[in-house]
Amino acid sequence: MKDSLKKKCDYSKDFIRKLPKTDLHVHLDGSLRVSTLIDLAKKHSVKLPSFTEAGLRKTVFKKRYGDLLEYLKGFDYTLAVMQTPEALERVAYEFAMDCFEDGVRYVEPRFAPQLHVNDLMAVEDVLISVNKGLARAKEEINTSKAIASGSEPYFEYGIICCAMRMFNENFPGVFRKLLSVHKYMDREELYGLAALDLVESMIYCRDELGLPIVGFDLAGAESGYPAEHYKSSFELAHKNFFRKTVHAGEAYGPESIFQAIADCHADRIGHGTHIFDASMVKSGSKAEKERYVNDLWQYVADSRMTIEVCLTSNLQTKPEMKSVRSHPVSKMLEKRLSFTFCTDNMLVSDTTATDEILLAVNNFKINSNKLKDIIIYGFKRSFFPGDYLEKRRYIRSVIDYYDRVEKEFFVS
Repeated sequence: MKDSLKKKCDYSKDFIRKLPKTDLHVHLDGSLRVSTLIDLAKKHSVKLPSFTEAGLRKTVFKKRYGDLLEYLKGFDYTLAVMQTPEALERVAYEFAMDCFEDGVRYVEPRFAPQLHVNDLMAVEDVLISVNKGLARAKEEINTSKAIASGSEPYFEYGIICCAMRMFNENFPGVFRKLLSVHKYMDREELYGLAALDLVESMIYCRDELGLPIVGFDLAGAESGYPAEHYKSSFELAHKNFFRKTVHAGEAYGPESIFQAIADCHADRIGHGTHIFDASMVKSGSKAEKERYVNDLWQYVADSRMTIEVCLTSNLQTKPEMKSVRSHPVSKMLEKRLSFTFCTDNMLVSDTTATDEILLAVNNFKINSNKLKDIIIYGFKRSFFPGDYLEKRRYIRSVIDYYDRVEKEFFVS
């Protein structure tokens, strides 16, 4: 490849789509098909601002949002239609099929099971229903001739369960009941209790039911809800060999990332957008803040802790980020941090794994070797549900297929 192409990528969308990819940070409840949302809303009498795809994309699921609150509004509607076993199975099945159609070979859908608990379903039922849909899609995909013959890597998934940093009476699921039953309990203690209960359910579902629950996450408002409140739940997850990823440095500063590492045993960081931003450190002199940030990113880099970068989502929720080129991924590249590109929410952000990679290669200096490193590292830092040797064989098959796709498109 010419040096000029190595500086700014001219890869086609077809090439990027065909490459084997991961999506390690994608919310199931933010990744429905619009047609499915409309159909389920009609079926379950859920009122939507519009019952057409064009109408919903104009009023709810936009290309740009004013702020994070507007971005999150869409979840009111998606969660409302995901309150039955059948709906959860359907959404999960379609999600997996859509991922594979986009060239994603390994995916880790994450969601908060407690948001779907009701008279029909306990946490275990929620996870069983989601896994049914994912497993059905996996079986259909992996019986294709190319995969069954071993010439292409198979489709695989692992489920990540999210605890919520905070909740109130307006939250669906188990949270309203928790607040009613424990109305005199300290809120911080109650948040931690809910997270601990979720981990107990995860242990049961993985160890007794055989579900591929691979990781534990902490999501929701960072400011005012530090990770230390959830130390007990992450300690339990850690002792039971779950992998940990934490939303951190998205809407709060570098200290949130530090807390994820120190208090939650984080293996990966969700977003990590403010990892280099010394101005967001809350105390200390300018020099002390800069030293803190330098020590933090050096630790993350040296530990090969992978950051789950969500370009489109960050652009949509941070009005101050005027252009993707101002995203800190440029500095992550410069400092050689480990990161992988993720969608965050395929519906709410109107994006795909292919779109995220195209956005990156068209705006940052990512040559063919670096692109391969980033994509393959997504597989290497995945919370793969199989054993270590199986994971190594799987990654080898992914690399072999990746090389063949490069040759097919004359990229090397």
